[in-house]
Amino acid sequence: MILYLDTSALVKRYFRESYSDEILSGWKAAAQIITSFVAYAETMASIYRKKREAGFDDLLIREIAGSFRRDWESFIRVEVNEELSEYIDRVVEEYPLRGFDAIHLASALAIHKVFPDDFVFACFDDRLARAAESEGLQVMGK
Repeated sequence: MILYLDTSALVKRYFRESYSDEILSGWKAAAQIITSFVAYAETMASIYRKKREAGFDDLLIREIAGSFRRDWESFIRVEVNEELSEYIDRVVEEYPLRGFDAIHLASALAIHKVFPDDFVFACFDDRLARAAESEGLQVMGK
């Protein structure tokens, strides 16, 4: 299986949340993990936002951030570039998505075009999940 993780799904790997078990199972079953380059900034921001909001210990947050950075090196990362623009143009015209969500969906569609079999898009944003399903992607989440 090829597993595309948007940031809402990716964060569940590092913090115990609803559906973390599903993400961990999918992660273990995946031949490859894919995400967009924007997920780095989004995930790091989420890690440090959780620290501020939940009062997590500095050492724990450094360990989580380090684990994410190590995992990051193993991901296939989709670049936000001119080639992705045609996908972005189409999805923002069709669906009411926020900017980074449009980038994640466009990235997933570009990869799905190359690897159409056994491709799963994981996200936990209802609007993004509905758009992905409308595009014919198998969605894990919601």
